[in-house]
Amino acid sequence: MSILRGGLVFLALVQAVQGGWPLFAPQGFYDNFPLPSNPWVAYFPPFNEHLLRDFGALNLALCAVFVFAAVTMERRLVQAALAGYLVFAVPHLVFHLNHLSHMPFADQVGNVVSLTAVVLIPLALLLLTRKVPVAAAAL
Repeated sequence: MSILRGGLVFLALVQAVQGGWPLFAPQGFYDNFPLPSNPWVAYFPPFNEHLLRDFGALNLALCAVFVFAAVTMERRLVQAALAGYLVFAVPHLVFHLNHLSHMPFADQVGNVVSLTAVVLIPLALLLLTRKVPVAAAAL
């Protein structure tokens, strides 16, 4: 169960960074994510402050769900958090797999590796939920 909890905490941290940064500094996120020398978001102009702040807030909301799941370790909540995340992560990966040509090769590799990892990690964690006991239903 510690691997599952650790995976949930890792995903929560990723969402915290990808949420807080664009919510509180949207131009900085646009210009510098993931690094100033590799501005992946800026490869998709134009800058849209509203969209980036919404993206940040939604990522922080998902971070909160991951934190709650990691604290309670209630199987259905953990499964819902991971499934909900995959609803975002899979189409996000598919989009980027089809839009790599305008990026330098190193950024293409980094983009595919990182986005594939954040699909495979929750899939692996979902398999581990089979070992989590179902919490007793509240009466």
